[in-house]
Amino acid sequence: MTTPDTQRPRAGSDILRTALRRNVGAMAWGTLLMGLYQAGETAFPIALGLIVEHTMRDRSPEALGVSVAALAVIITTVSLSWRFGMRILQKANTTEAHRWRVRVAGRGLQPVARDVDLKSGEVLTIATEDADQTADIIEVVPLLISSLVAMVIAAVALGLADVRLGLLVIVGTVAILSVLSVMSRRIGSSTREQQARVARAGAKVADLIIGLRPLHGFGGNHAAFRSYREISTEAKRQSVTVARVSGVYAGTALALNAVLAAAVTLTAGWLAFRGRITIGELVMAVGLAQFIMEPLKLFSEMPKYVMIARASAERMALVLTAPPVTTPGTERPAPGGDLEVAGVRHGALRKVGFRVRAGEFVAVAAYQPRAADDLAAVLALNVPPDTYEGTVRVGGRDLAELAVEEVREHLLVNPYDGEIFAGTLRSNIDPSGTSRTVPEAVEASMLTDVVALHREGLDYAVRDRGANLSGGQRQRLSLARALAADTEILVLRDPTTAVDAVTEQLIARGVAKLRRDRTTLVITSSPALLDAADRVLVLDEGVITTEDTHRNLLATDEAYCLAVTR
Repeated sequence: MTTPDTQRPRAGSDILRTALRRNVGAMAWGTLLMGLYQAGETAFPIALGLIVEHTMRDRSPEALGVSVAALAVIITTVSLSWRFGMRILQKANTTEAHRWRVRVAGRGLQPVARDVDLKSGEVLTIATEDADQTADIIEVVPLLISSLVAMVIAAVALGLADVRLGLLVIVGTVAILSVLSVMSRRIGSSTREQQARVARAGAKVADLIIGLRPLHGFGGNHAAFRSYREISTEAKRQSVTVARVSGVYAGTALALNAVLAAAVTLTAGWLAFRGRITIGELVMAVGLAQFIMEPLKLFSEMPKYVMIARASAERMALVLTAPPVTTPGTERPAPGGDLEVAGVRHGALRKVGFRVRAGEFVAVAAYQPRAADDLAAVLALNVPPDTYEGTVRVGGRDLAELAVEEVREHLLVNPYDGEIFAGTLRSNIDPSGTSRTVPEAVEASMLTDVVALHREGLDYAVRDRGANLSGGQRQRLSLARALAADTEILVLRDPTTAVDAVTEQLIARGVAKLRRDRTTLVITSSPALLDAADRVLVLDEGVITTEDTHRNLLATDEAYCLAVTR
């Protein structure tokens, strides 16, 4: 599986650099326009001071008209530059967040699992909240630069009036940023911990939703709720800590900014009283002292947002830099649909070996559920080929030599608990919309009664996880999806455990008919499916102990009779 972005960031800082590098153009225009906005804001009190100065000196209507026109130009510049500058930056921010969401989701959906100690709920949080907060760096940098432009213009304008005013702004700004940069580090560390705890709470919710029906079944929902409440309480406490630290940071920044503005105002007043600056320059200084509160506020908040973006980028790096569990091959299976398992030892399996020839319908009767699970996991590539003994061959080639995408095209393993997605019956059966055997799959899986129940037919809306379907209907829908895929080799794991005996018999006949001349392996204890198979392999204590037809085994093997008769 490939993702739109082929670059491989190594750490959080690399992710931030990647985000900045591919948005250079948008950031340049955004910085230019936001700098123009801040320059216009700074020019407003300067223009007022000049108007006062010239009005008191010239007292002419022409000078007043020119001044009003100049103010109109400044106001128009401020309005348009802010509007278009923020539009550019927010579009780039949103687009960049989308890219990282797709990247993280793509990594999580790759056919080769990643060696990362994160649950699906945590990956979901990283793909949403952390991706958004990382992309905020696209706005942070231009706003930081534009705020710096405003402070430089203010310092130069005040310095021209009196050098002490300019130096006061420069020294005060440096002092404020020095204090706040130290405080922002605490915010970064607290934010990382908060994000981790929120992600764990999200993972717990995802687990509980998946297991909601079984929990209700044995009355474990109250204990599960208490477990979630404990994790959520931890996340809440950490969020309160982050809010407290952020509040202290914001309060300190506001206080220091106010002190600097007051210092500039008082110094300008003292200089005007001593006759060192004119009344117009005093008006300009007082106006700038009030104005610099906004760029100072932006300027002082930027370190906090940089630390939050870096913390989120480091969490994304946990997913994006995680190595694959195994390195897949690059070969394609040879034509044909034979499946061979040779001497596989994994979990409960002990040197399992058998072969399903192309076009054959074979059933495996596993006496121990754990062995059935392990066999299905090995065939589904949920277990890397280099972590177990033995070999699995598809089309005459070892799984380890084959590209995962090629294996998926030739071999489909359908689990007994196949996921049902929100959508329609049709979209669940044929997600890609390319299958030509949907009607046949519906008929073979005995899903026809579900389709007939609803006026919409195959377009009947299905809720998330099939909440509006019964257990048997969900199982048949999952089976229909597997049959509609029409792969060369199909492995079914207990496809009829939730249906009645009559329906099970009809499904067995339908599957055998639809899969005629296609390779099919069914891991099951269903007498109907076992009887429909060309031959049955008995898997006991991790090894294949015997093989024969279902009816011959019933007549000769007492243990088999006890295991599969109902």
